[in-house]
Amino acid sequence: MMESKKQLREILNNGEAVVLPTETVYGLFAKALDEKAVDYVYELKNRPRDKAMNLNVASYEDILFYSKEQPKYLKQLYDAFLPGPLTIILKANDQVPRWINSGLATVGFRLPNHPVTRELIQAEGPLIGPSANKSGKESGRHFDDIRAQFDFQVTGYQDDNALLGVDSTILDLSVSPARILRQGKITKDDLLAALPELTME
Repeated sequence: MMESKKQLREILNNGEAVVLPTETVYGLFAKALDEKAVDYVYELKNRPRDKAMNLNVASYEDILFYSKEQPKYLKQLYDAFLPGPLTIILKANDQVPRWINSGLATVGFRLPNHPVTRELIQAEGPLIGPSANKSGKESGRHFDDIRAQFDFQVTGYQDDNALLGVDSTILDLSVSPARILRQGKITKDDLLAALPELTME
């Protein structure tokens, strides 16, 4: 059973987690600035605490608010690929809570291109949204499998049958040259075609 947007917001504001679609796979979302909610997601996923979370944000301005030393081409990259199946890693500033990036010097940013999920992020502020699976298992691609893994622990769900089923590409922009940490839907050739000035390993 799927919840309404109002119900999903209520669940998030209660410090709980919801399963939401992105354009790639399902994510397990909770409010990023609520430390207890983030802890809850770590527990649900059995995720090691040294494995940092990404910030799911609503805009280019949000990326700037939580990062520093951004490359000159960041806006061009944003306009070409975001919202979409791309996670970018930047140097974190003091606005990033330690429980998000595990005390690392960097933080990842994701702008999912799905209308329901984007609307919730815009309404509620930054959310964490790791893939909806127990750590070590395949990323959440099939709704029934996810429900079976998290049944009775996650109360909010939003189904969608039109996912790509391919994880987002992770691009590390905190180093020079930039490097792809995980190959997903967007390829190195795609990135270089849109940004000829981008230097990559």
